[in-house]
Amino acid sequence: MDLTTIIGIIIGLGSIYGGIFLAASAAGASMAGFISTSSFAIVFGGMVASVSVAFPLSEVLKLGSAMAAVFKGGDTKLGDYVEMAVNVAEVSRKGTAELEKEIGSIKNPFFRDGVQMVVDGYSADELTDILVTRIDYREIREKTQADLFKTMGTMAPAWGMIGTLIGLVIMLSGFGGEGGGTDALGAGMSAALITTFYGAVFANLFFLPMAAKLSLRITFTNTVQSLLVEAARLVHQKKHPLIVREKLNSFIPPKEWKREA
Repeated sequence: MDLTTIIGIIIGLGSIYGGIFLAASAAGASMAGFISTSSFAIVFGGMVASVSVAFPLSEVLKLGSAMAAVFKGGDTKLGDYVEMAVNVAEVSRKGTAELEKEIGSIKNPFFRDGVQMVVDGYSADELTDILVTRIDYREIREKTQADLFKTMGTMAPAWGMIGTLIGLVIMLSGFGGEGGGTDALGAGMSAALITTFYGAVFANLFFLPMAAKLSLRITFTNTVQSLLVEAARLVHQKKHPLIVREKLNSFIPPKEWKREA
């Protein structure tokens, strides 16, 4: 679980609630005016409708799993992958039979597949081509999820403006008509402002930050898998573990470099 995402959302919602509470208290007003099911329906329903038009149904249905990916933790550091690769390199120098026994203990499925290709006799070029292709198409799939959130963040304020126009129409139509007056004016102004508020909150607290976080995750995963492709190549070449460590340290920040114990 990614605690920073949860903490950020809690702080954001807390700040909004605190600001509303203080402002309402100072004005002697009620906070109930910020709760509007009709405004929520306009913004959220319209936003979902927009992404349904913009993206294939198969991608829209993955929205839940994409949100889960945002909240999923990623505590493994790059240096840990270096150590894993060095350990496998040490085993590979003992022979293919020993390397094959080691495959089951490799937790990362991407690297495990690479080592399996080494055992199965793939050439270094074939191994690299297959793994790099997997990286490219995984990135494409994950970028589609990030683009979906980015689109939702763009559409939410737009639907907030649509709600504002609806509220203004209601407000203006109430002047001079039967059943109009201050009640219609208040209802129209409320709908006009609350939908814009909801759209801004959805965009800036949820969907645009989620898109940014997924983009960072994609970059991190690309770095990890590029490191593991090179690790698989070095295992294939039966390089000494010291060489493997130094070469893979090039992928990570100096403060995370792994040295021989």
